[in-house]
Order: sequence, then structure tokens, then C-alpha cells
Amino acid sequence: MRLNKKQSGQGMTEYILIVALIAVAVIAAVRIFGTSVSTGFNSAAAQVTGNTSGSTAAGAIGSVVNGGSAAVTH
Repeated sequence: MRLNKKQSGQGMTEYILIVALIAVAVIAAVRIFGTSVSTGFNSAAAQVTGNTSGSTAAGAIGSVVNGGSAAVTH
């Protein structure tokens, strides 16, 4: 069975609406869980590098990259 142009356009519109709803859901999830996920990654990075002083992952990664120096420049 062949679809005419009106039905084909309707299908495309439905896909666009679904993608838009998924994007809104992802943005909402990041806003809700973003801070806790970031804290978890920072904690994991500190534990992996042996840095238990509570500094951020950027400091821990900087320590590894800079050969022991915790200074990180942005």
C-alpha cells in the first residue's frame, strides 16, 4: 500500500514530536540529576587517583597529568 504525501508528512511530524519530547525529558533529567551525578564522578575520580582530600575531579586529573602538581589552569 502506498502512502500519499499527506500521510508521509504526518509521519514525519509525529517523529519530530517524539524527538522533541525526548529532548525535553533529557534536559529535565540533567537539571534534576546533574549535580548528584557530577558529585559522584568527582568522588570516583578522587578515589581512583588516591586523592582523598575532597578536591574536585579537575584537581585530581590535573594532579595525574601534571606529574603530581595539583594546579590546574583553565
